[in-house]
Amino acid sequence: MELPEELASRPPRKTGLEPTATLTLDAYRRLRGELEELTSSGRAHIAERLKEAREHGDIRENAEYDAAKNEQALMESRIRTLERMLRDPEIVEAPPASEVVTAGMLVTLRPLDEDDPEDETYLLAESAEERANGVRTITTTSPLGSAILGARLEEKVAYEAPGGTFHYVVLRLEPRA
Repeated sequence: MELPEELASRPPRKTGLEPTATLTLDAYRRLRGELEELTSSGRAHIAERLKEAREHGDIRENAEYDAAKNEQALMESRIRTLERMLRDPEIVEAPPASEVVTAGMLVTLRPLDEDDPEDETYLLAESAEERANGVRTITTTSPLGSAILGARLEEKVAYEAPGGTFHYVVLRLEPRA
């Protein structure tokens, strides 16, 4: 796997330190791009919105100013999250074909509790930041994700959620392309 220069040239992680995130190279690049976008044009856009809102008068009773400040706070929170995740991530590759469900796989499930079930395909990932076209991401630590982790083809799984117990059968598992 060909790592970007900023990852290839970083010093080795000190013994006992955990990675700041576990990401595929694709997710790393997407998040790096998002961070650059937010810290450049995102901040400039918010600054312009705040400037325009201030021009409307008293900021104590200015809903537009309050909305812009809230948007700024959310954006700055996202920037801090991305900076933390990208500080020293563990870069992983999608797993090869496997007999059991592992992180990085596309998993197709059929609900067993419905009269007319529709198959559902998910990307099972270590991080909620992972993406695959046309499917939802579930993490290995979520109730459904932990229930299917290690499951085999045609195995029935169940998990508890606030809405009750849900049952599925694993129909297909494939490495993420």
